[in-house]
Amino acid sequence: MSKIYDVIVLGAGPAGLAAGLYAGRSRLDTLIIEKGQDGGQIAITNEIENYPGQILEGESGPSLIARMTEQAKKFGAERVSDVIKSVELDGDVKKLVGNKGEYLAKAVIIATGAFPRPIGCKNEAQYVGKGISFCATCDAAFFEDFEVYVVGGGDAAVEEAMYLTKFARKVTIIHRRDELRAAKSIQEKAFKNPKLNFMWDTVVDEVDGDEILSKMIVKNTKTGELTTVEADPEDGMFGLFGFIGLLPNSKLFDGIIDMENGYIKTDDNMHTNLPGVYAAGDIRVKSLRQVVTAAADGAIAAMQAEHYIANLK
Repeated sequence: MSKIYDVIVLGAGPAGLAAGLYAGRSRLDTLIIEKGQDGGQIAITNEIENYPGQILEGESGPSLIARMTEQAKKFGAERVSDVIKSVELDGDVKKLVGNKGEYLAKAVIIATGAFPRPIGCKNEAQYVGKGISFCATCDAAFFEDFEVYVVGGGDAAVEEAMYLTKFARKVTIIHRRDELRAAKSIQEKAFKNPKLNFMWDTVVDEVDGDEILSKMIVKNTKTGELTTVEADPEDGMFGLFGFIGLLPNSKLFDGIIDMENGYIKTDDNMHTNLPGVYAAGDIRVKSLRQVVTAAADGAIAAMQAEHYIANLK
């Protein structure tokens, strides 16, 4: 018979790792299941300036996550790398079925996070990895001394655009409005950066090229005018990075847990509509998706799971 854990945490981003840490410190038998690398969205973020008490100036996402991973491990949280295909979340024992086997627990904390929203232009899928990217930290070095375009106007888009200026010779932010949505402190830095340019009231309509991305058609959101942007002939290509929000990684729970626009509904204590099942971090309905709020969600979910387990017959 499969081992029955006290808590299974699904996902190893800031929410999942915080949940694993708090569950482990509470002496709960805890398993963290992650299908990829630890960290979720923060693992592909170069600079973090808004996490309280960060150790180093210019903290990177990977370095912060590495410490979170070690903390969870220190307090006894077990780890499995697997992709969960189906779940049974009713009853006192929850079952998760993955490629490597079945996992049982008294409580489940869902911290599966979210993934980048596609740019939404024609031929996009054809050029992902061939000029189109959603991770500046991962792919910036491939575009050293090339021209790069960044789609978006929020905090992530502007911060990653500034990071890309360390590599590209020119970076242009393409934004559908005539002003940025990023925090004022971030905007101030961006407008002072001599390598940053702005293409206002614009969206990417289509991308093209021979094998790699070398041409795109952009559309003015106010006039509808189409403009063709081509790579410098000497370069033969350019980079296009998308940072226009996230989509919840919640398909596994369709029809099982109450949701709103794909995000899992919870109360302030991370309870879902199912007893013993909690959601934490970017996966749940909330007003702010940041590392600090994800970590707080994970801590709350773990403590609520402890209370739930203590009251099981």
